[in-house]
Amino acid sequence: MSTRDSSPKTAVVRMYQARQQIYPRDVGGRYATLRWLCVWLTQLVFYGMPWLRWNGRQAVLFDLAARKFYLFGVVLWPQDFIYLAVLLIVCAFSLFLFTAIAGRVWCGYACPQTVYTKIFLWIESRIEGPRSARMRLDRQGWSPDKLLRKSGKHLAWVAVALWTGFTFVGYFTPVRDLAREASVLSLGSWEWFWVMFYGFATYGNAGWMREQVCKYMCPYARFQSAMFDRDSLIVTYDAARGEPRTSRYRKTPEPASSPCIDCSMCVQVCPTGIDIRAGLQYMCIGCAACVDACNMVMDRIGAQRGLIRYSTEHAMAENLPAAAILRRVFRPRVLIYSSALLVIAAIFLGSLILRVPLKIDVIRDRGSMGREVEEGMVENVYRLQAINTDELPHRYKISVTGIDGIALSGDSEVTLAATETRLVPVRVRVPHGQGRPGSNSISFRLQGLDGARSQVNEKAVFYIPG
Repeated sequence: MSTRDSSPKTAVVRMYQARQQIYPRDVGGRYATLRWLCVWLTQLVFYGMPWLRWNGRQAVLFDLAARKFYLFGVVLWPQDFIYLAVLLIVCAFSLFLFTAIAGRVWCGYACPQTVYTKIFLWIESRIEGPRSARMRLDRQGWSPDKLLRKSGKHLAWVAVALWTGFTFVGYFTPVRDLAREASVLSLGSWEWFWVMFYGFATYGNAGWMREQVCKYMCPYARFQSAMFDRDSLIVTYDAARGEPRTSRYRKTPEPASSPCIDCSMCVQVCPTGIDIRAGLQYMCIGCAACVDACNMVMDRIGAQRGLIRYSTEHAMAENLPAAAILRRVFRPRVLIYSSALLVIAAIFLGSLILRVPLKIDVIRDRGSMGREVEEGMVENVYRLQAINTDELPHRYKISVTGIDGIALSGDSEVTLAATETRLVPVRVRVPHGQGRPGSNSISFRLQGLDGARSQVNEKAVFYIPG
C-alpha cells in the first residue's frame, strides 16, 4: 500500500527577478564613436580638473575645513549657498530640456554609470576577449587561464576604481597634498574612508551591478515618461518596415521582403539586455548601440539603413521626414523649458559677475551694554566679522551712521589678506543727549580704499541707557 504525503507543498515566492548575466557585444559606428568621445571628454575633465592651477592654488577645490569653495577665479563661502541652489535648479531644467528634446541622451552618453560601465566593459573585453569568448569562459570550470584572466580583470577594475576614488577626494583636499600623503600611506582617516568608499561604489556599480543600476536603482528611469511626449527623440524600431521578420533577406520590392532578418544583433549589443523591437521600454538608456548594430547588418545585406533609428512616435506614426521632426522640436514644452533655463542662467551669471567680493557681519558685545565714558559719551562695543572673498589683499575704511554725532573710537581702517576672515573689534561713541534711551538703529559701512569696487552696509543696534 503506497503512502501519500498529504502535507501541502510550500510555494517559493521570489521578491525579485533573478539576474541574467548580460554580455554586450562590441559594436562600431557613428553613435559608438560619439559615446567614446563623451567618455574621453568627461573623464579628462573629471581626472584632470583637480590638477589645474589657478593663482597659485588648485583651480577647483571644495575646501570644507576652511569653508571655502574655489571655482577658478571665484571664491564662494557658506553665505553663498544660494549659488549652489541656483546651479542645481539650472541642472534640473537642463535635464528636463534635454529629455523633452532627445529622450535619455544624458543616460546613454554622459551619465557616470554609463561612462564607467563602458570603461569596465572595455577592460573586460581586452582581457577576457569578445562576447563569445567571455560567455565560454564563464561556462567552463576553473583553470589557470581562467584564474589569470579573471584576476587580471578585477585588478584592473580595482585600479581604475581606486584612482577614481582618489580623484573624487582630490576635489575636497588639495590633490597634490593628497598624492604626497598617499605615497607614504599617511592619509587621514576620512580621506582613506572616502577613497575606499567611492572606489568601492565605482567597482561595484560599473563592474558588477551595471544594468541593474539603470533598471532598478536610478529614479530617472521611473519618471522619465513624464518628460517625454510624442515628439521626443527616442530609439525606435520601424515595425512597418521590419515586420514580419524573415530569416533571410531578398532584394525584392515586395513588402514581404522584410529587412529584419531576426539576427538579434540589436539585443546582443544592448547594455541593458532589452529587445528594442518590442517597443520603447523604461530600461532603454538611449545609447543607440542597437542603431549601430542594425545599420551594420543592413549594410551587409544591402538594405537601407534606419530600420532602428532615432525618431519620434509622431514621426513613426505619420511617416514624417527629418525636416518635419526638426520643426516640431520648437514646441511649447521645449520653449518653456528653454526660456526658464535662459532666464535662470542669466540671473545666475549676472549675480555671480556683479557680486561684491566683501561681506560683513556685526556681532554686538552683549557682555558690555551701553556705558558712559569720558566727556559724557555713550559707548557700545561691537565685533565686525569682515570677509574678503577676493584673491587679492585690500584695505578698507570702517564708518558708522544713524545717529547725529556718532563716530568710531580708534583706528577706522583695516587691511584684509586674500580670502581672509577677521573679527575686528570697534568702539562706537555717541555724544550725550543724542539718540533716544533704549535701542537705536545704526548702520556700519565697509568701503574699499585701494580701488576695489567693494562697499557693503550692515545694520546694527546702538543701546543708550535710560
